[in-house]
Amino acid sequence: MFKMSFKLILLSILSFSAMATDLKVGDTAPNFRLQSTDGNFYQLSDYLGKQTLVLAWYPMANTHGCTLECRSLVQKGHLIREYNAVYMMASVDDLEDNQDFAKKQKADFPMLSDPTKETAKAYDVLNFVRVASRVTFYVGKDGKIIKIDEDINAPTAAEDIAANLKQLGIEKSI
Repeated sequence: MFKMSFKLILLSILSFSAMATDLKVGDTAPNFRLQSTDGNFYQLSDYLGKQTLVLAWYPMANTHGCTLECRSLVQKGHLIREYNAVYMMASVDDLEDNQDFAKKQKADFPMLSDPTKETAKAYDVLNFVRVASRVTFYVGKDGKIIKIDEDINAPTAAEDIAANLKQLGIEKSI
């Protein structure tokens, strides 16, 4: 009960604590190597020269807004998969919390855990309550940031990502 109450209080604070990243379009995206809910490790460098990477940071597993965002990606992920892009969600939650979240939501994409907060710091998404702000990064095949979206509508996240990929001119999958 305390854990859930704490999460609700924390999320109330988060709604007033979003802070913009210092990274800019055109910057080289920080590389990362993070473990996913599927047990594998993922790193940006694996996609260089191959696919656009969409990295969607979220504040906390098993909370309302994050659940809505995840559900959107599960239910409408096929819209994103039409493009030569891979998408992942990332948080500073422990792997076990993210695994529970992924299982409950039937996530069919990598959900990355950054419990050390090092990657969140590198992406400058760690806010003053020490969780990630909801920010989505689009990283081109060359490793450069091509879009930073800080205005996320959780229930339509998948549709919005697909629309951004189209707007950015990302090629369709073969």
